[in-house]
Amino acid sequence: MRVVAALLCLSLAAPALAQSVASGSRAVLRGLDKHSGQTTDLPVEVGAAVEYGRMRIDLLACRYPADNPEADAFAFLTISDLRNGERLFQGWMMASAPALNALDHGRFDVWVLSCR
Repeated sequence: MRVVAALLCLSLAAPALAQSVASGSRAVLRGLDKHSGQTTDLPVEVGAAVEYGRMRIDLLACRYPADNPEADAFAFLTISDLRNGERLFQGWMMASAPALNALDHGRFDVWVLSCR
């Protein structure tokens, strides 16, 4: 019974795994200052960095579903503290699930909006 359930799960997940992905040249991120409540949109090119608050955000890759550019974007980011260079975050963030792999910072929050 477990084998049948596992095979069923894999067969249902296969279309999602086979989805073609396109690479974008820029992303739009959104930053939130938790103290003031102010949000800021941050356009950034792949291979470039943007400063937000006391952080430097490097965008290493940006991807989206090839057949639906308006759908879920995901970006590989490295976020560092400008004061001491400490790495605060490194990994993939997804627009549809920002809490799945989130920046853990007391004052600032950053998430992906889109990839173009």
